[in-house]
Amino acid sequence: MPPQNAPTSAAPRPPAALPFPAISGATDLVARVADSVRRTVTFISERRAHPADGPDIFLAAEQALTLGHPLHPTPKSREGLSEAEAQLYSPELRGSFPLHWMAVAPSLLAADSAWTERGRVVPAAQLMVRLAGPELALPDGFAALPMHPWQLREIQHRPETAALLDAGLLRDLGAHGEPWHPTSSVRTVHRSDASAMLKLSLGLRITNSRRENLRKELHRGVEVHRLLRSGLSTRWQAAHPGFDIVRDPAWLAVDGPDGVPVAGFDVMIRHNPFRPSDDVSCVAGLVSPRPHAQAGTAAGHHPWDTTPPRSRLAELVTRLADRTGRPRGAVAAEWFLRYLEHVVRPVLWLDAEAGIALEAHQQNTLVLLDGDGWPSGGRYRDNQGYYFRESRRAALDARLPGIGEHSDTFVSDEVADERFAYYLAINNVLGLIGAFGSQRLADEQLLLAAFRRFLGEVASGTARLRTSLPAHLLDSPVLRCKANLLTRLHGLDELIGPVDTQSVYVTIANPLHS
Repeated sequence: MPPQNAPTSAAPRPPAALPFPAISGATDLVARVADSVRRTVTFISERRAHPADGPDIFLAAEQALTLGHPLHPTPKSREGLSEAEAQLYSPELRGSFPLHWMAVAPSLLAADSAWTERGRVVPAAQLMVRLAGPELALPDGFAALPMHPWQLREIQHRPETAALLDAGLLRDLGAHGEPWHPTSSVRTVHRSDASAMLKLSLGLRITNSRRENLRKELHRGVEVHRLLRSGLSTRWQAAHPGFDIVRDPAWLAVDGPDGVPVAGFDVMIRHNPFRPSDDVSCVAGLVSPRPHAQAGTAAGHHPWDTTPPRSRLAELVTRLADRTGRPRGAVAAEWFLRYLEHVVRPVLWLDAEAGIALEAHQQNTLVLLDGDGWPSGGRYRDNQGYYFRESRRAALDARLPGIGEHSDTFVSDEVADERFAYYLAINNVLGLIGAFGSQRLADEQLLLAAFRRFLGEVASGTARLRTSLPAHLLDSPVLRCKANLLTRLHGLDELIGPVDTQSVYVTIANPLHS
């Protein structure tokens, strides 16, 4: 819900280092907008024809983001994905597919694991054999490495991959095992009965980036898990027992004979802490309008009915209002206040106590709902989205010696403040307020006032936290906001290059400043 009327002095501006985008950039953008619209039409048609979700509540929520990021020009564009492939690999179409498996010679295997069971570390290769199942014909001494089928097709003819296949150091074992289901990120796959989710490399350009895992991201996931287990998690859980990070404690990848990483094979192994009955949803899926909620004449609507489709958030608030007999606006306000306490405050605690800012946008943030539909806790997930404050380097290194050496996670406090303000405040909380307002569930001005009071308490009240974000949000007349359209026009890939130049940020008026 970024403000629409920024002052003239705060007009959007690309960084000085970026030239005005070439015509080719605009042409590419137009093509991708058309691709995104075409795919969205397919998703809506499919959901209206088949509105029922499966029994796994977590998976249903992950696959509910039919329309995508409301402020991105190409939220559903997926270059290079055919119509047949889209049926299998799209979460919006409830796709599923068996993974493709490669056998990796021990001389090429790169891996790390902090995954423990009964106090003992389980190697990543052992975890992968367990996930593959006993029927995988794995050559003696080789490790099993899963791949997205689309990804294998794309990289098998790369010179470095072809050479390893010809030498027998990589062996193609084919498709194997039970189907896995794509989640909201497309490349992270889930199976209800598995102890882990898998974050696969996938070279499709989704939103602003090609989604092949980077080695530093694999290191970062394991590093954060080890950092939390150093005692930080115990303190965090004591303060906020309902919140945690979905851990990424192990990974496998391929290095060439020269020891240089071979791009495109990297796999992150993520904890799967959710049972199918757990009511947990990424915020983006919770607030997104669901076209099948207004299913044409089958639901009593005329085909030309323009009534906006309802989100799950709207259904939760409406049901709570009906059950309690309270006004819907009052219920929405209480839901929002509980969200601030159970989801936002724990994220601020981590920054205050450890100097770690999370890239907690709506797709990375999960909210746990109790049996009535109220927020009762939260989870953060993403091995990419951590900002270690440079000012806290010594304390973090004392807790985990060598931290950041391979993960490239430390940034200046100025960059951390800018990104934290955008992801947690603008994208997440103001986006949530915007959803309440646009769906006519609550008055945005009342929720903004509630957010101001919350920030004031965190900044200076009895429950004060030592994070700079609340004061920054309250005192700054303008904020820096990620500009997805300009980022796309300039052809920037947000996974490549220094963190402070990966995307374009512009200045907007701060709706929290009074």
